[in-house]
Amino acid sequence: MSTGRVIAGALVGLAAGAILGILFAPDKGTETRRKIGKKGKDTADDLKSKYNEAVDTVSSKIENWKSKGEHALAEGAEFVDKAKSQLETNLKS
Repeated sequence: MSTGRVIAGALVGLAAGAILGILFAPDKGTETRRKIGKKGKDTADDLKSKYNEAVDTVSSKIENWKSKGEHALAEGAEFVDKAKSQLETNLKS
């Protein structure tokens, strides 16, 4: 089972437990609705935060891979230029 699915399952379970706890609490309906709304907003904010962290992490890794790829490409071009120059020198001799 992937880590993402475990985290998603835990968040869903946490949210369901919190909502059930609020629903069975001996509060007025308006207070219960307020609590549900607040909990929903808090959960949405938490999910947005985790999503943004994941996007930042992936973006950072992509930039790192891109940088490494550009470096490897530059090294390869330099190697080809040296080989070409050496071949031309050997052919002239």
